[in-house]
Amino acid sequence: MIAVTINFNAIAQITDDQFYQLCRENPDVKFERNAQGEIIVMSPTGGETGNRNFEIATDFGIWNRQTKLGVCFDSSTCFKLPSGANRSPDVSWIEKSRWDALTTEQKQKFPPIAPDFVLELMSPTDSLKDTQDKMEEYMNNQVILCWLINRKTRRVEIYRQGQEKEILASPTELSGEDVLPGFVLNLQAVWE
Repeated sequence: MIAVTINFNAIAQITDDQFYQLCRENPDVKFERNAQGEIIVMSPTGGETGNRNFEIATDFGIWNRQTKLGVCFDSSTCFKLPSGANRSPDVSWIEKSRWDALTTEQKQKFPPIAPDFVLELMSPTDSLKDTQDKMEEYMNNQVILCWLINRKTRRVEIYRQGQEKEILASPTELSGEDVLPGFVLNLQAVWE
């Protein structure tokens, strides 16, 4: 459960289409790409983290089906961020009109859009600094609201556009605020 970063920049600049093809030709490997063009090979999560990710995504899916305000995505979705990075958040959401503005081809490949909301659930072996850097990258790419959930320390970092990050110790729930109106994530199952 460790990410490995590979820098091919000295020998080749990998285009968006080549990166997409690399991912399609290696479906059992999860790739991301940072804004510098370095390829990040992500390992699969363990059982506990995978279960918590599923439970969290289910809550988002139920809320979104009821409100019909946007589109939810799981960790297998890779987005092409404005910085050039390709990232796959654990859970993400895009407001419906923004999603609908994309072409069919853009929706089928790696959508060239930053989600409105991103959630990352740290695995036990994830680096806190690397994950915090990724959260800052999301904010720099105009994601409106980000949650970083750290089960090991029972802390949540909330990132909002134009504000300092907020750190909560052992919260029982998180509000989607005005980005995800009416959504509340119960954290009891996450902390167990």
